[in-house]
Amino acid sequence: MLNTFSFMKMSFYKELFLQILLIFSLIALSSQTRYQTKSHYNFVVKEARYTRLCCTKNILTVNGQFPGPTIRVHKGDTIYVNVYNKGKYNITIHWHGVKQPRNPWTDGPEYITQCPIKPGGKFRQKVIFSEEEGTLWWHAHSDWARATVHGAINIYPGINSTYPFPKPYGEIPIIFGEWWKNDVNKVLTESLESGGAPNSSDAITINGQPGDLYLCSKSETFKLRVEQGRTYLLRVVNAAMNLILFFSISKHKLTVVGADAMYTKPMTRDYICISPGQTMDVLLHANQEPSHYYMAARAYSSAAGLEFDNTTATGIVQYSWSHTPLSTPSLPHLPNYNDTQAAFDFIRSIRGLPKKYPHEVPTKITTHVITTVSINTFPCPNGRQTCEGPNGTILSSSMNNISFQTPNKFDILEAYYYHINGVFSKGFPSFPPLIFNFTADSFPLTLNTPKRGTKVKVLKYGSTVELVFQGTNLVGGGLDHPMHLHGFSFYVVGYGFGNFNKSKHPMNYNLIDPPLLNTLMVPKSGWAAVRFLASNPGVWFLHCHLERHLTWGMETVFIVKNGKSLNETLPPPPPDMPLC
Repeated sequence: MLNTFSFMKMSFYKELFLQILLIFSLIALSSQTRYQTKSHYNFVVKEARYTRLCCTKNILTVNGQFPGPTIRVHKGDTIYVNVYNKGKYNITIHWHGVKQPRNPWTDGPEYITQCPIKPGGKFRQKVIFSEEEGTLWWHAHSDWARATVHGAINIYPGINSTYPFPKPYGEIPIIFGEWWKNDVNKVLTESLESGGAPNSSDAITINGQPGDLYLCSKSETFKLRVEQGRTYLLRVVNAAMNLILFFSISKHKLTVVGADAMYTKPMTRDYICISPGQTMDVLLHANQEPSHYYMAARAYSSAAGLEFDNTTATGIVQYSWSHTPLSTPSLPHLPNYNDTQAAFDFIRSIRGLPKKYPHEVPTKITTHVITTVSINTFPCPNGRQTCEGPNGTILSSSMNNISFQTPNKFDILEAYYYHINGVFSKGFPSFPPLIFNFTADSFPLTLNTPKRGTKVKVLKYGSTVELVFQGTNLVGGGLDHPMHLHGFSFYVVGYGFGNFNKSKHPMNYNLIDPPLLNTLMVPKSGWAAVRFLASNPGVWFLHCHLERHLTWGMETVFIVKNGKSLNETLPPPPPDMPLC
């Protein structure tokens, strides 16, 4: 009896031990499927020496990296980023596409929601993730510093959640940028002093590298190593300053499954078209014979006579166990530089994934806003001998005929919260103050000159907003505008060419599965309509993400008033807000 009891006791403990071991094994396995994230980051803004195109220069970086470090979070996380300015210029950092609910204080645009971090200064920025899932990015939001101060944000599914597509074997950032041989601050300064357009970049880059079609660049060309039969998630960011881009990979299809950190219905194409500020999640199926294949990016530029960087950046998709090919791989087919049809065939084909919508598409609209987005000119100031804009003028831009003047003594959020007068004025027009054929071929010169001002649009908390962007063909014959709204994502319910007709065009809106974006491209000589719920109290910037247009004044500010409850109210600022 004793021996039998002892044997049963030993068997019980052995089985218990095996069960405990199994549980810990499953926990370990589960933890392996969770991506490595952290809640605190240190960003040291400092200069570093980089060599591109046979030339070495100092550039502004975060932690010496170009592109900068990747932030990795799970959906719904909150992180803190300590930003130390060890550079020579003022700096701010913006978390592009992160809605920051009730937290505009650390959104980042200079003199809009904060004063800049001065050299030697520090600011601890709280970044609140909510509905976003997919790929976003962060970048400097002061002058042209974002040319080299930017990086990706990977937002993984939350706990007990997964992708709405088979989990990819690996993920790779694809960050587009522009490179100037000259100091980018000089490029900006020379443009402002001359009144003309800034010099075009000397190269387009993929993950900081121009590729082997440029001098002194072949050995550092970005290489994406893949295994045949595997699927990879490309986290695509267009961090270029002034270029909308086509991108393709030779002999491979690209499947878009997300845009601006919101999932989309899978869409397979030979190429993508992506504007500055936009991000996309793209699946690459490595289903070709093991070899080397070019990836390539080049500009889409629709404006007649506008100088732009017409070079081509390349990278190489390199299959495992493949030998270096004896001949140069062929470049992928890309649409022509000015192929507006190809650009908008792609853009208009993107559809949202309604089962992943955070809320329904607004159908009962309480606030209508229609705004023109225009390139303009101002007369050459007295005392200047020449100005290099059209007909001896200074180039500018506007929304609803107002060229925005950014304050420089107080930021708008501070002025709004503390009721400081004289920093901004209310009354941004809900409709264009001048009505004309916006997309005509010629105009009276008097229409070219806008007004200067710092006018904002005030929205009631909880209002449902329809915002229509109307492109115009003033100065230069019209071009595309990537418009970005801070603090929100919006449903893109309609696009069209020509003048928007408020009686006819809304009848054809897509209210079933529109994409939910934070940046959209307004077509050349056309319009785009978006809808959103104004449920995020605070001060939120709205602007064109072509940097030269932002510099010239194509922006405004939406102020969303407080709601009734505490969780609908703007809280006080953090104690370490930078001072002006």
